[in-house]
Amino acid sequence: MKYMKPFILFSFLSGLLGFAALVGIYFYIKPDLPTVTVLKDVRLQTPMQIYTKDGKLISQYGVKRRIPVKLEDVPKQLIDAIIATEDSRFYDHHGIDPIGIVRAAVSLVLTGEKRQGASTLTMQLARGFFLSREKTYIRKVKEIFIALHMEQELSKQEILELYLNKIELGHRSFGFGAASQVYYGKPLTELSLAQIATIAGLPKAPSVLNPISGPERSVERRRVVLLRMLDENYITKAQFDEAASAPVTARKHGAEIEVDAPYLADVIYSEMVETYGKEEAETGGYQVYATATSELQLAAQRAVVRNLHDYDERHGYKGALGYLWDIPKAESKDEKIPLLSLSFDVSNRTQRATWDDASLISVLEEIPYIKPLVPSVVKVVNERSIEVLTVNGDTLTIGWGGLDWARKYITDFRQGRDPDTASDVTREGAVIYIREQDNEWRIAQIPEVSGAFIALNPKNGAVEAVVGGYSFYQSQFNRATQAKRQVGSNIKPFVYSAAINSGYTLASIINDAPINQWNAATGVAWRPQNSPAEYDGPIRMRKALGKSKNVVSVRLLRGVGLRETANYLTRFGFNKEDIPLDETVSLGSSSHTPLEVVRGMSVIANGGYLVNPHFISEVLDENGEQLWQTNPVWACHRCEEEDQSSTSQPLDEDDIEALLAAQLNEDAGTVDLTNDVEEKTIAPQVISAQNAFLVAEMMRTGVRANGDWNKKTYWLGTGWRARNILQRTDIAGKTGTTNDSRDTWFSGFHKDIVATAWVGFDNMSRQLGRATRNQNLINKDPEKFNWIGNALIGTEDGAKAAGPAWIRFMEYALADKPYSPIPVPEDIVRVRIDRTSGKLTNRTDHTTLFEYFLQGTEPTVYVRDNDVVDPAEQDETTTPESEEIF
Repeated sequence: MKYMKPFILFSFLSGLLGFAALVGIYFYIKPDLPTVTVLKDVRLQTPMQIYTKDGKLISQYGVKRRIPVKLEDVPKQLIDAIIATEDSRFYDHHGIDPIGIVRAAVSLVLTGEKRQGASTLTMQLARGFFLSREKTYIRKVKEIFIALHMEQELSKQEILELYLNKIELGHRSFGFGAASQVYYGKPLTELSLAQIATIAGLPKAPSVLNPISGPERSVERRRVVLLRMLDENYITKAQFDEAASAPVTARKHGAEIEVDAPYLADVIYSEMVETYGKEEAETGGYQVYATATSELQLAAQRAVVRNLHDYDERHGYKGALGYLWDIPKAESKDEKIPLLSLSFDVSNRTQRATWDDASLISVLEEIPYIKPLVPSVVKVVNERSIEVLTVNGDTLTIGWGGLDWARKYITDFRQGRDPDTASDVTREGAVIYIREQDNEWRIAQIPEVSGAFIALNPKNGAVEAVVGGYSFYQSQFNRATQAKRQVGSNIKPFVYSAAINSGYTLASIINDAPINQWNAATGVAWRPQNSPAEYDGPIRMRKALGKSKNVVSVRLLRGVGLRETANYLTRFGFNKEDIPLDETVSLGSSSHTPLEVVRGMSVIANGGYLVNPHFISEVLDENGEQLWQTNPVWACHRCEEEDQSSTSQPLDEDDIEALLAAQLNEDAGTVDLTNDVEEKTIAPQVISAQNAFLVAEMMRTGVRANGDWNKKTYWLGTGWRARNILQRTDIAGKTGTTNDSRDTWFSGFHKDIVATAWVGFDNMSRQLGRATRNQNLINKDPEKFNWIGNALIGTEDGAKAAGPAWIRFMEYALADKPYSPIPVPEDIVRVRIDRTSGKLTNRTDHTTLFEYFLQGTEPTVYVRDNDVVDPAEQDETTTPESEEIF
């Protein structure tokens, strides 16, 4: 008993000192403890996800991969596996596990090493949010206090849900939702027991226990997890045996991208970074929805890629990437045989026998894989087909239909002779690209030519599709939004709009004759020419725009005034600094991006309103709550209302009887565009609805055949292929070609969608050249070979180089849309005029047509009978003499 009193005193003092030490440590680390607010408002660093308007994932941005999950959506087996392995007394303790702490202390005393951390799930979560993974005593003490603090403020369910979403699990995945996607490419609910046990074992050491970096150690760890589940009676012995013996099925998966649209995603990502800053944008869990739907975006991408390949194919095949055996010899000293740049030496393997499929695939894996191109090697060359091995290990046959285009490329202006057999195209051992088109494989190459495409909703400026080039993975430069190129004749609709604003009409007669203008300062004469250099003499303005007459555009600019025209162009959203103050502006010498051009065209399509192009529809936070929604300006006051009478078929200018009947009821088919719509902000009206309609009418003429062949009134608009292929007359468009075909354009619209396509080389000095006849391709469709595709012939221009991309897109975009022309505004009248003079006429034959006018501008003078020119009686056309101006 004599030792009892000192022992009690010692114990009391030790406890007191221990308590004092504990209090001292608490106050020492108190500044590091999270506040209640922080604990209640924990924000996971979640990557930004970008979706199409219809909810399909385009891209994900952020270093940390995280897919937040709700506790109720997590499979019970995963929760059982985690608790059994990491913290079997999770529901019994208050943040720390005394039994685990004693076990760790005994291990430390016996071994002298900190092998066991005794961390509960709460402690692991505390470390994950607020501490590092370093094994120090002070960190462990902080971990304990934070865990106790968290247990006071959060429920077990809240702690478990945070743990499931926060914990690091390897390969930049954070949380089990992300781990499931990264390792297995599917959601948690679809995982097998073996897969659940695999990811449940990752928290201990994710970098070495994950099934990709360490598959053997992963299997061992999986077995440990399964044993713990068996011990806790979460699974049966049969389930254990099946899961423990299951093969490793993990492989690295990227984000579950549903629509590969990197140019669209990049534009949106840049806007988000500009708004929120890079770190916040990439970690804030924002869900960003584009204005573009997946269907139209993919249609635009297909149209651009197909069009660039068509251009590339008609200009010839540049040959294989290199050769593995049967290496050809140069036919001239200037010819260079391409060599493959590989990470291993193949110079001693020049015989076919030295190559098996596995070694061939190893070579192909080093070739850039740029979709839709597939690296392949030619194994067999038959008379009119070849057999290839692809990088994916598939053996494919490419028939003559995939080889017949591949005549030799000489220059952008010259191609070799048409191939007759497969050996004219390639040889065994050649490393090539192939691609699939119309369910048929064909030999291919990376197009050197570039392209861009952008489509808008003309009513509110929402971007329906954007394509910045052939492949974002080849070039991230977005030519649709960043490349300023000369627009050529795409500028003419705006110049003609200025002319209408100055009193010209669609029937105004302009002299289509050559111009020679002497510049005394430079001693040089400026001679703008038509392309082709054909001149029609006096010509109506509608026809002049449809045939894209250069000299008429110059004369209209002179009639309006240079400075007045330049100022007028800014109404369409063009920057004044980009518009040169000289007469070449009437021919498109100014440089603009396709985005700027399509915005200008939307003014014509929507009745005169300048809308603001935008790519983002709405932004949600990490919880799916809406943070922001676009509030665009709208192009009309009655955006939802459609005049039922406007759906009637438009009248052909040569259908005299129908036009005469329509004249008796001029008010039919008109619509008022000036009434208010609730809750919509109206865009500024920069030109009148009547002006926009008249320009659109001229552009409608430019995409079709006009007149009557038998009556010699027939003529083609430069974009005639659009009407022929789409079989619609409710479309309008304008081609554009710059000097020497360095830039080619096609812009056009339906009343519900407006789009611009551009094709050219990134090297601005390089011309697009011309293509000669390839009889192999012509024979496939002798009547329509020159409509669209890789068989087009002649000098490249806006109609042939850029137009097909627009046509292919519109073919899809308008497929389900009923016929719906632009409504006729008020104050527009239609009168019968003489086809040649533009004056009123009493005749009703082929020398006349009906034309639209702004009321009050229609002609008042009738053509005299002896002044009527009957084209059917004209034997030949004379070329007007040059007009010299000095």
